[in-house]
Amino acid sequence: MITSEVPCLKQMMDMYEAYGSTILGVQTVAPDQVDKYGIVQGGQIADRMYTVENMVEKPKVGEAPSNVAVLGRYIINPAIFPLLEKQEAGAGGEIQLTDALCKLAQQEKMYAYDFIGRRYDVGSKIGFLQATVDFALDRQDLREEFMAYLQEVVKNG
Repeated sequence: MITSEVPCLKQMMDMYEAYGSTILGVQTVAPDQVDKYGIVQGGQIADRMYTVENMVEKPKVGEAPSNVAVLGRYIINPAIFPLLEKQEAGAGGEIQLTDALCKLAQQEKMYAYDFIGRRYDVGSKIGFLQATVDFALDRQDLREEFMAYLQEVVKNG
């Protein structure tokens, strides 16, 4: 989940209009976290914009080409479909989008945009809990009662 003043996809659409090619939504991660993500190999070309030459899926810490992580937001040109049709199974015995994107990056320009916003990794237990607490505290109809509950938990916990 991503929260931001300007929705992440709108930011990416603006970049697609400017660059006219596939845009991957990315954010930088701590170097010790690269093994959890697909990592972009490329170069920075503008503020928050990178070229994509290749991607490495969950590289070992210390072996990643960067700390620019792909975070599940994409605007992909239709040229991906023929590549997906021919893509052989990869990790986990499944067809991997990352593998097809790597091939697409060899055929046409591809970019990565470091979007502005707070990302919650709701696939992890702590990320799910962080999102739940933050969203509850943002709701005026829940904030006061929920804050009192949290204070009680901390006091008695």
